[in-house]
Amino acid sequence: MPYSVYLKKGEERDLLDGHSRVYANEVERIEGKDKNGSLATVYTHDGRFMGKGYINHLSKILVRVFLRKEDETDDKQFYLTALSKADEMRKSLGFDNCYRLVFSEADGLPALIVDRYADILVVQCTSLGIDRRKALIAECLVELFHPKGIYERSDVAIRAKEGLSEAKGVLYGEVPDRVLTVENSIKLSVDVKNGQKTGYFLDQKENRLTARRFCAGKDVLDCFCNIGGFSLNAATCARNVTAVDISQTALENVVLNASLNGFDNIETLQGDVFETLRTMRGEGRKFGTVILDPPAFCKSAAEVKDAYRGYKDINILGMKLVEQGGFLVTCSCSQHMTLTLFERMLQDAARESGRRARLVHLSFQSPDHPFLPAVEETRYLKFAVLALD
Repeated sequence: MPYSVYLKKGEERDLLDGHSRVYANEVERIEGKDKNGSLATVYTHDGRFMGKGYINHLSKILVRVFLRKEDETDDKQFYLTALSKADEMRKSLGFDNCYRLVFSEADGLPALIVDRYADILVVQCTSLGIDRRKALIAECLVELFHPKGIYERSDVAIRAKEGLSEAKGVLYGEVPDRVLTVENSIKLSVDVKNGQKTGYFLDQKENRLTARRFCAGKDVLDCFCNIGGFSLNAATCARNVTAVDISQTALENVVLNASLNGFDNIETLQGDVFETLRTMRGEGRKFGTVILDPPAFCKSAAEVKDAYRGYKDINILGMKLVEQGGFLVTCSCSQHMTLTLFERMLQDAARESGRRARLVHLSFQSPDHPFLPAVEETRYLKFAVLALD
C-alpha cells in the first residue's frame, strides 16, 4: 500500500506557496507501507490532498513534492513532458548549445539537474527517488534530445544526507574528456568529467556578458577565475586581463580557452587570491575593473557570520585595487548570504576601504536557472557592479 503522509496542522503553508519540501518534523503521521524512495501522497492534517513526491525516511526532507494533481503519476510520459517543457522555456529565451536544461525545483523536478554542453548532457541526481529513476530519465533525454552522450556528475557531498554515495560515469553513449561548446560567442573547452559543478559555472552566462561593458578599454583583474569565463568575456574588449586562481589546472584551462579564441591579452597568475591582492596592494597596482567571483564561503546558516567577514575582506581588498572611476564586479553564490546581507556587506566594505561606491548594476543567476519567488534558496547568486570614486 503506497505511503500517505499527513502534515501537522498549519504545515501546508509552504506547499501552497510553491515549496516542494516536506520536512520530517512537519509530519503528524504516516500511513501505508512501500519501498523507501517510492511515490508518497501528502495530505493536510484533515485529509486535503497537497501533492505527491518521493519519500526518503533517511533524510530530514521526508518528501519532495512534484506532482500537484491527484491523477498524476511519475510514469515515462510525465518525465517526457516535464523535460520537454523545461527545454522549450530555455529555447524561447534564446539559449542554445550551452545552458541548464533542468533546474530542480524551479522546473518541477526536485533534486534533478540537467546541463547541456553542445551534444553532451550532464545529469546530477541529489535525492534517493530521483537517483532510482535516473535510467528512466536518461532514456527520456535520449528520446527527446538525441545527445551523443550523457554523463552523470552526482559526485556531491549533499547525497550523503539522502543515504547515497557519490557517483559519476557514463549513462549513455560516448562522452569525451573535453567538450567544445560556445558561450556568448566564445569557444570553451569544458571538462564535464572532472570540472567544477557539471564542468562549468553556467549560472553566470549573462552576467559575464554584462561584465563586458565595464571592462572595455581597461586593465582587468579577474579573481577566482576558474577556467576563464569572466576573463574571456573581458578579453573581447579589455586592454589586458590578469586571471588569478589558486589552481594551476584552472589556469591551464584559461590558457587553452584563450588560444581557442585567439586572445593574446590574457595573462595568468597562480596564487591564493587574498594573498595575491594584498601583494598587489603593497606594490601599488591599480586596475580599471576588478572582478570577484569567489566560491561559496558558507554552506549552512551556521557559517554565515564567518562567511560575511570573508566576503567583506575580499571586497575591501578588491576595492583598494580599483582606480579612481573604475568598477568592482562582485558576486556571491552562497544562498545563505541573502541579498540584504550581501548589500550590507558591500556598504561595510566600501566604508572600511575608504571608497565612495555607487551600485550601477544588480542581477541574479542566468534565466536558465530560474528561481521561485516563494523559495528563497532557489535565488542564490548575487551579481553586483559598483562604480568607485
